Amino acid sequence: MKRISDILLIILLTTFVAGCNNKSKTVLEFIQNAEGVTFKQVTGDTMFNALYMLRFKQPIDHTDPSKGYFEQKVHWSHIDFNRPVVMVTEGYSMWGTYPTELTQMLNTNQIVVEHRYFGESVPDSLDYKYLTIQQAAADHHRVIEFFKQIYKGSWLTTGISKGGQTTLYHRQQYPDDVDVSVPYVAPIIFEQEDPRIYTFLDTVGTKKCRDRIESFQEETFKRRDEIIPLFSKFAEDKGITFSLGADVIFEYVTLEYSFAFWQWGRGNCEDIPDVSLISAKEVFNHLLNIVPITSYTDKGIESSKSFYYQAYTQLGYYGYKLDKFGKYLKVVEHPTNSIFGPDVEMSFDPTQMRNVNNWLQTKAKNIIYIYGAADTWSACAPDVSMNKNCMFMMLKDGNHGTRIRNFSESDKKRITEKLKEWGM
Repeated sequence: MKRISDILLIILLTTFVAGCNNKSKTVLEFIQNAEGVTFKQVTGDTMFNALYMLRFKQPIDHTDPSKGYFEQKVHWSHIDFNRPVVMVTEGYSMWGTYPTELTQMLNTNQIVVEHRYFGESVPDSLDYKYLTIQQAAADHHRVIEFFKQIYKGSWLTTGISKGGQTTLYHRQQYPDDVDVSVPYVAPIIFEQEDPRIYTFLDTVGTKKCRDRIESFQEETFKRRDEIIPLFSKFAEDKGITFSLGADVIFEYVTLEYSFAFWQWGRGNCEDIPDVSLISAKEVFNHLLNIVPITSYTDKGIESSKSFYYQAYTQLGYYGYKLDKFGKYLKVVEHPTNSIFGPDVEMSFDPTQMRNVNNWLQTKAKNIIYIYGAADTWSACAPDVSMNKNCMFMMLKDGNHGTRIRNFSESDKKRITEKLKEWGM
């Protein structure tokens, strides 16, 4: 890892930019002469000509740099200085240098930015009051400004789920940073527990399927004494820990079942078992096939604290409707995932997300929204029907894994033509 002196930034960077069209100038020369950046070369997909993992010096508070700095992890995958750039805003933790769908479609350079306060992109002292929409958007703005010194072509931002939210609120805060944005399955939420989720779960699919899901959950609750010990045995066998306790995990996982069933589309309604006819082990295995258990492990909870802080202060989230299952709860008093948040005060303020939503409806341009109609999070998709400067694509029966490649050939053609129209 090589550290570059901050003092030479203006002289060296100006010299480089002036000659960036010179074939002798390289990606390596650029980062060797960059302020506040450390780097190492990495390996990755062969579509790229050069790949580097950077640590990018960011202010903890963009309004007051005296508060100190942290290093934000950035993966830079380069093809050509004359190609467009896709910047990915979805780094829960850095996931490597493979190309995104849009990077492949458009044959672009790619920059992936790990979220502030996630993964390795954390300050020495983690003060959550600086984990805000404004601060995170400013992180991405500075990264874009940095790379625009060498990339003069079109820019596109994209992200999935929370990453899609990040794409949208960055775009609202800095509307001129990029030319196009493509958020995937991005919820726009205005409450700590958005009630639109309950309406969705009461109406999605067929009544027969919804009844089957509800029956599975209810019968699972009734067999709690048989199933709870299996969580402890599972943790022992896998070498993982559930400090919340097996009884708490059981209640959360059973409540989460309906949300996860539709979100990920991992199951078929016909495959939902009749709990009264199968063993407790079979019930347990089906639960874990639908609900990701990693979210409830100590490791999973610790790595997600920053996410829950954002969800319960600005981004919004969801809870569980208890009219059917409240009577079965014995250990969870108010079942929302706020129990997984950091041990700091969390007060929800919807102002920023309402501002984002208003901007999306009235002023946004060159955004393509991608959603799956059977994804639980689609209940929180923004209503942008009156904004004719954007494109909204909803895939029938699509889940949270919905991507452009899942659409029909005619729809994919519409999307690619729109991207071309907007300069990509």
